[in-house]
Amino acid sequence: MGAQSQLKAISTAVDFVKAPLVYKGKVRELYDLGEHFLIVVTDRISAFDYVLDPAVPDKGNVLNRLSAFWFEVTKELQENHVVHTDVELLGDLVTEPELLRNRIMVTRKAERIDIECVVRGYITGNGWRQYEKTQAINGIQLPEGLRKNEQFAEPIFTPAAKNDVGHDEDISFERMSELVGAELAAELRDRSLELYRFAHAYCKERGIILADCKFEFGLIDGKVILIDEIFTPDSSRFWSEGNYAFDVEIDSMDKEPVRTYLLGSDWDRDSRPDPLPELVVQATTARYREIYRRLTGRELS
Repeated sequence: MGAQSQLKAISTAVDFVKAPLVYKGKVRELYDLGEHFLIVVTDRISAFDYVLDPAVPDKGNVLNRLSAFWFEVTKELQENHVVHTDVELLGDLVTEPELLRNRIMVTRKAERIDIECVVRGYITGNGWRQYEKTQAINGIQLPEGLRKNEQFAEPIFTPAAKNDVGHDEDISFERMSELVGAELAAELRDRSLELYRFAHAYCKERGIILADCKFEFGLIDGKVILIDEIFTPDSSRFWSEGNYAFDVEIDSMDKEPVRTYLLGSDWDRDSRPDPLPELVVQATTARYREIYRRLTGRELS
């Protein structure tokens, strides 16, 4: 077995955290510390709405450390919810600190705004599928003749209403304004676009294209705060500049080995897939480690 396959994957932290579990998502677990929340980022991996087995070693490590990195470098642009990421400061609340090292984030409690703030710099993915049908994305009319993966003249803001059950719902900016108010909607749009432009320029200097991304915001004492995660392979679409092309499916720098494997298998898409082969797991770990190295300039330790 390769070195990567011997890394321990963390599927859940419930046995290691002595605090109430508030929420368990596909990847993240949220614990109540009283004044703050504790977010633990596991190595669980999902695709096509299924959480898959086995978990992918180092995935949670990468996601949490990338979020912490981006929260730090963007904090002058946008205030965020981070208090600290040091597992040692949790003391007796964590029974296995080494297992959770680099996977935790203690955050301020914010009132979540139930809008997913999506920014698209390139026409791809669901945006491309909308355009093919309607020549619009979330109600934004676009020019004729755009090609798949083409960069927009300016990035566009395409929000979604968050649903706790099922998929988030693509909505127009006008609908978002009705849901949260015109003033807050405009603020979220402008803050999202500013963050995207900053990160797009940062990535470009490193040979990476940030095609699109999504943000979540909350309110603390009426002030807009960035929450959840930011510019990770699970919340953003990264392309290597060397792979950029029109009219094709570009290999994104995330869990693409898993999607490619599932689509090429005999899986019926109506039932939970069989466990992923070891080589697919190893390739996915390597993919996450690589995007971390390229974005931060550091090897994952």
